[in-house]
Amino acid sequence: MIAQLILGLSILVFIHELGHYLAARAFKIRVEKFYLFFDAWNFKLFKFKKGDTEYGIGWLPFGGYVKIAGMVDESMDKEQMKQPPQPWEFRSKPAWQRLIVMVAGVVMNLILGVIIFTGVILHYEKEYLPSSSITNGIYAYPAGRAIGFETGDKVLKINGKHAERFKDVTSVNVLMGATITIDRNGVTKDIVVPDTLYRMYNKKIRDFFIDSHNFDFAIDSILPGKNADKAGLKKNDRIFSIDTVKIKTFGAFREHIWNYKNKSVAMGVLRNKDTLRLTVKIDSNGEIGIVIPKTPYTLKAYTIGSGIKYGMKDAIGNLWANMRGLGKIFRGKESASESIQGPIGIMKIYGDVWDWHRFWIITGLISVVLAFMNILPIPALDGGHVIFTTVELITRRPVPQKVLERAQVVGMILLIALMVFAVFNDVWKNFIR
Repeated sequence: MIAQLILGLSILVFIHELGHYLAARAFKIRVEKFYLFFDAWNFKLFKFKKGDTEYGIGWLPFGGYVKIAGMVDESMDKEQMKQPPQPWEFRSKPAWQRLIVMVAGVVMNLILGVIIFTGVILHYEKEYLPSSSITNGIYAYPAGRAIGFETGDKVLKINGKHAERFKDVTSVNVLMGATITIDRNGVTKDIVVPDTLYRMYNKKIRDFFIDSHNFDFAIDSILPGKNADKAGLKKNDRIFSIDTVKIKTFGAFREHIWNYKNKSVAMGVLRNKDTLRLTVKIDSNGEIGIVIPKTPYTLKAYTIGSGIKYGMKDAIGNLWANMRGLGKIFRGKESASESIQGPIGIMKIYGDVWDWHRFWIITGLISVVLAFMNILPIPALDGGHVIFTTVELITRRPVPQKVLERAQVVGMILLIALMVFAVFNDVWKNFIR
C-alpha cells in the first residue's frame, strides 16, 4: 500500500509541477527549483543543478513544487521580492502569461487523467457491455427496488441521454442523483435516483443498486480451500435455493448470500440430474469461493476513437462527481470526516495487493481530484493565484505585494490545518474508532 501511494503521488506531483515548469520556461521565466516532494528544513534526498534550475527529490512525500523566480509562493522569499524586478522573473511578465503558468499544472493533471482512463479502457477493459445487450433487463437489488426499479427493467437513458455503456448507469454521478429512463414491458418510465443513495454506498451497504445480473448461472470453477470447496460444491453445479429462498438468477444468489455473512446455510444444488442439499459457510465478505462465467450478454470492443471518447467521459465524470461531493460537504449533506481521505485512507483505497488495473484507475481518479483541488480559489493553491491574476486582468492594476504575501500565509495555514485534519481523521477512523 505504501509503495503504491508513493508511486501514484510521484507520478501525479511530477506531472503537475512539470506543467508549471514547461509553461514558465516557454515564457522565458527562470525556474530556480524543481522538486518532487518537499525538501523541508533544506534536507534533500537527491539533487543536481543544470542551468539556472536545481532539480531534486525531497524527503517529505506530501507533494512537490517549482520555485519560480519573482513569484510569491510557499518559499516566502521576501528578500528576492525586495529587489528590482528582472526581465526573467514571473512578476515582470504580462498577466495573461502568468495566468497560463498558474493553470498549467491543473491542465496537465486533467490531461493525465484522460490519458490514464483511456489507457485503462484500451489496455485492460478492451470491451464494454452495451445497455441494449441486456436482453433480460436488469436485476434490481434492494437499493434499486426501494426507489422504483424492478427486475427486468431495460435502461434507455441517463439524464435524457442515450445510455450506451451499462457501466455508466452505476457510476458515482448517477448514485449522487440522476434520472434514469427505463422500458418496463413496453412502457417508458423515468426513475429518479435520489442524492441520498450515494450516502448509502459510503456506509458500506454494498453495491446493491441495479446490475446486469438477471441471468441463470452455473459454477464455472471452485477456488481450492475455500468454503465452497470444503462444502463439496463442484464445477457446473447450479444453485437453485438458499435456505428456503428460490434462486433463479445470479442477482438473486448474490443478494441472498449476502444475508448470511459469517453463517452456514443450506443450499439446494442441481448436479447433472441429481438434486443435492449442501451446507455452505458464508465468509465475512458474503462470499463462498466460487467463480461464475462472464456475463452471457454480447460485449462490444472499444476502438481507439471510442476509447479516447470514453476515457475523456470517465475523467470528466469523476471530476464532476468530486465537485458535487464538495458541494454536499459545504451544504451539510455529507460528513467531512467521512469524505476526506488522508494518506492512510488513500493507501487503503489502493489496497494491499498490487493490481495494475486498479492502481491506474485510482491514480487517474486522484489526478482529476488533484486538478480540482488545486484550482479552488484558496490562497497558496493555484486557484488563489489565478483569482489574483484575473483581478489584475480586469482592473489592469497589480494586486499589492503585501496582500499577496498575507494571502499566501493565510492559505498555507488553511492547507496545513486541512492536512492535519486529514491525518488525524485517518488515524481516528482506522485505528481508534
